[in-house]
Amino acid sequence: MTKQTILVPDISCDHCKMSIEGAVGALSGVDKVEVRVEPRTVDVEYDEVSVSLDAIHAAIEAQGYEVAAR
Repeated sequence: MTKQTILVPDISCDHCKMSIEGAVGALSGVDKVEVRVEPRTVDVEYDEVSVSLDAIHAAIEAQGYEVAAR
């Protein structure tokens, strides 16, 4: 498993948290995802054989949030 922290500057509320966790958590290969509102980060554990970091970024962006410093 790979662990990654992704900075998402647009996270500001619980709706953001639920939206991102739902989208990323639905990806095959993602084991754990936790959005932290205050530091505006997404912590994700995933199997890099099953899902790429680019796919995780795309899932976040599909919810309307920009990933910082890709």
